[in-house]
Amino acid sequence: MARVYNFSAGPSMLPESVLRKAADEMLDYQGSGQSVMEMSHRSKVYDGIIKEAEALLREVMNIPDNYKVLFLQGGASSQFAAIPLNLTTKDGKADYVITGQWAKKAYKEASRYCNANVVASSEDKTFSYIPKLDPSTFTPDADYFYICMNNTIYGTVYHELPETGDVPLVADISSCILSRPIDVSKFGILYAGAQKNMAPAGLTVVIVREDLIGHAQDICPTMFNYQIHADNGSMFNTPPCYTIYMAKLVLEWIKNDIGGLDKMYELNLKKANLLYDFLDSSEMFKGTVVPEDRSLMNVPFITGDDELDAKFVKAATEAGFVNIKGHRSVGGMRASIYNAMPYEGVEKLVAFMKKFEEENK
Repeated sequence: MARVYNFSAGPSMLPESVLRKAADEMLDYQGSGQSVMEMSHRSKVYDGIIKEAEALLREVMNIPDNYKVLFLQGGASSQFAAIPLNLTTKDGKADYVITGQWAKKAYKEASRYCNANVVASSEDKTFSYIPKLDPSTFTPDADYFYICMNNTIYGTVYHELPETGDVPLVADISSCILSRPIDVSKFGILYAGAQKNMAPAGLTVVIVREDLIGHAQDICPTMFNYQIHADNGSMFNTPPCYTIYMAKLVLEWIKNDIGGLDKMYELNLKKANLLYDFLDSSEMFKGTVVPEDRSLMNVPFITGDDELDAKFVKAATEAGFVNIKGHRSVGGMRASIYNAMPYEGVEKLVAFMKKFEEENK
């Protein structure tokens, strides 16, 4: 069996050992005589799975006790509405920093339910940097302050968090969750779609401080109300059972095989530095993000020639480096090097890029 190196931005590759364990348990989960795909979410067996998944997430991310962990459906994009519907019940105001397509969509959706204010934007330079923030422009009585921590399409990341005082900081961490340690206590809400670093598509994780629960707007749909899901242990309706099980396996891999998030960060930094160092020295390939705001997870790059970009993508795909074409809105190339991408994969990609550059001078 030939496995390719999958640089997809999501759904992305999963650790091979996790896939093998899932395959081993596909027909019979731990002697239950059934697959996790087919068991009742109300069963004692599945209750053990979802509780263990939450316990592992709390342990690996060091989530404080005064935060609820919700396993939801609807994709991370569902939270664009759920956040203002649950939080903007005091002054009806929220601040947004626009650093890419997803933050822009989140702002647009929030504007339907509250007075959303754009504090800063990096759209003037195709979202190639994280804008410097002036606290004097923040809304002092905002119900929350919103950022997209890592920008999958454009390859930027916040290395320093905004200082928002008593205003809860809300962050979309879909493409950087579990990639490095994060101080959960600095946030009111963290949320992520699982399909990049955590599990297959279908699960959305919301980590929400308890004092922010229970104040939803009257128009908030039941399925978007954090209180409902918190009170029911993410079991108000049938959860994405199999994806939660897969998340449990990935969390076990991070804890037991990798050694936790500090070690995961070391490995991710090593991979990213290898690729960025090559881009900085290459005469053909160039990164598109200012160095100080570069993501460890998503690395966009170009040659400056659309035809050469297309030739590279075709050659890379034929060589087993797949899903390396850039997002349709920006073109070029993008290597998403999430947790499951081994160092060897980045090493071989760099070697291929060097060879391509030599042959296409």
